[in-house]
Amino acid sequence: MLYRESGQFVTSYRADQRVFRLWQERWGLALLLAVAFVMVPFIANDYWFSAILIPFLVLSLAGLGLNLLTGYAGQLSLGSAAFMAVGAFAAYNFHLRIEGMPFLLSFVFGGLAAAGVGVIFGLPSLRIKGFYLLVSTLAAQFFVQWVLTNFSWFSNNSSSGVITAPQLIIAGHDFSTPLGRYLLTLGIVAALTVLALSIVRSALGRNWMAVRDMDTAAAVIGISIARTKLVAFAVSSFFLGIAGSLWAFTYLGTVEPHGFDLTRSFQILFIIIIGGLGSVLGNFLGAAFIVLLPILLSNISNNLLAGAIDPGQLENIQKIIFGALIIFFLIKEPDGLARIWQSLKRRARVWPLRF
Repeated sequence: MLYRESGQFVTSYRADQRVFRLWQERWGLALLLAVAFVMVPFIANDYWFSAILIPFLVLSLAGLGLNLLTGYAGQLSLGSAAFMAVGAFAAYNFHLRIEGMPFLLSFVFGGLAAAGVGVIFGLPSLRIKGFYLLVSTLAAQFFVQWVLTNFSWFSNNSSSGVITAPQLIIAGHDFSTPLGRYLLTLGIVAALTVLALSIVRSALGRNWMAVRDMDTAAAVIGISIARTKLVAFAVSSFFLGIAGSLWAFTYLGTVEPHGFDLTRSFQILFIIIIGGLGSVLGNFLGAAFIVLLPILLSNISNNLLAGAIDPGQLENIQKIIFGALIIFFLIKEPDGLARIWQSLKRRARVWPLRF
């Protein structure tokens, strides 16, 4: 009874295009944001902010960036970490070399730099697709990492290639504390999530899905395949670039090019597979799974098993579980955790008549 469409009529096309059509969904979103912005800062400690909540939010944003490209536009990519690295190092250099550059603006410019690099490495998608495109984007992973490692200018001539985030001062407020970094990350991720929801429900999002489903049919009805694919690479890389900036500035504080290696790209790919391709919510569900599972296994090993499993074996067990779950989702539930959530919502709409 609490989740029923009865009596909620749509009288205009604009109302029909709203992301949250039911009042229950709008109130649920408002409650979730209130908990995240108001309640969590009072009940969480510095460990939760630094080790759980901030990486969860950043990985969710990175998964969202890749999902826009792969889940909605149908273009495979293994260069997600490379675009994150471009965004992080570009934002660092914009803030360092342009005096008075606001932090938020440097994040935007870092995202735009990543978008430009994404368009360059997205050019092969105009001629190839599938596995061959995957290999092409893999080249971006190694090329970007090689450039950032061998040209010390990008790291301000640091011998180790490490960049260090300056003090996070925005509009006169210091966000360098764990709580401040959490609120900054949460605000940026929330804003970009709303932007992503608007994009996927717009004409551009429909063009992406048309190209994903059948690019030949999309071309017949007048959709520019080349422009649609390149815009998908640009928007996806923009989101990934900002995620990389947040990863370097609000989570780690210091980062090197090898911090954005191929393992990070696979981690983001696992997020969208487990969470669900073509779903905005799925990125948050997948990121929560990726972040919380290692902590859960570690607590089980330390508390229930009294530390019987050493850290090296525990890491191998985590990899085995990740691999097994990916296989499970690909076989049993290819749409991921988001599909399970949608199924529960459909059942809630007809409860108690049927569940």
